[in-house]
Amino acid sequence: MNIQILSIFLYLFLFFFLSTTLTTTGTPFPPKSNDTNFIRTSCKTTLYPKTCFKSLSGYSSAIQQDPGRLARVAIGVTLFKVNNMAKYISNISRVADYGSSPRVAAAVHDCHSVFGDAVADIRDSLRQMRRLNGSGEDLRFQLSNVQTWMSAALTNEETCTDGFEDTPDCGVKDDVCGRAVKVKEVTSNALALVNRFVDTIQTP
Repeated sequence: MNIQILSIFLYLFLFFFLSTTLTTTGTPFPPKSNDTNFIRTSCKTTLYPKTCFKSLSGYSSAIQQDPGRLARVAIGVTLFKVNNMAKYISNISRVADYGSSPRVAAAVHDCHSVFGDAVADIRDSLRQMRRLNGSGEDLRFQLSNVQTWMSAALTNEETCTDGFEDTPDCGVKDDVCGRAVKVKEVTSNALALVNRFVDTIQTP
């Protein structure tokens, strides 16, 4: 699946998911302070609570106070941002001026590869979240796949920034690493919210 098709898929997913919050009269549920507070409280369990709340509070009416929905929306938002990062790196890999540093060029090439892998991992996670069923240990097992994929995506993103260590400072390095750090934050937060959802699942 190329990046353009993935973008279309993600937009359709977000539209479909949010449309499920409409009432039968077509009027969306109004935001409730309890729903927003639920997101704020949940985000406090992440490493980047401010980023978490900023990226997810707009979906409070859809999430309500459901930890499963919160995790699913967080993954959807992450996929959108990681996909945009992958497109950005793809573009600069063709047009950026690396000066006289082949190491920077190699780092950008590696970022292009690992962010492509991250997109695939997060896409698999979102697909699994949409197919969840059952309860107890069975549900935990399904979510273990999501935890594995989201962890792999985060590792891939960290590999990108690690590749710029010991490379000379330049605009390309600063831009890529700055953007990658922000993407890593939302990925880390999404994984934390999945872990929090798993902790709510009761087993016999």
